Amino acid sequence: MVKIRLARHGAKKRPYYRVIVANSRSPRDGRFIDEVGRYNPCVEPAMVQIDLDKVDEWLAKGAQPTDTVAALIKQARENATA
Repeated sequence: MVKIRLARHGAKKRPYYRVIVANSRSPRDGRFIDEVGRYNPCVEPAMVQIDLDKVDEWLAKGAQPTDTVAALIKQARENATA
């Protein structure tokens, strides 16, 4: 099964995430298929950059977003329309 999820990067206590498409059996920070965005919760306001076209392609192919990524996608869609 293919998932759209977060991969953690950055220093200790300074997380930075990439929104990736990966096989559900791959390690969290391991092999991935495609990078579709970035998320940085350490800045004010939190930075969310997601390529919605790529996300829509992967969702059409059957990829399942995690709960956190689904919330980030929703937030990115709201910001895109505003």
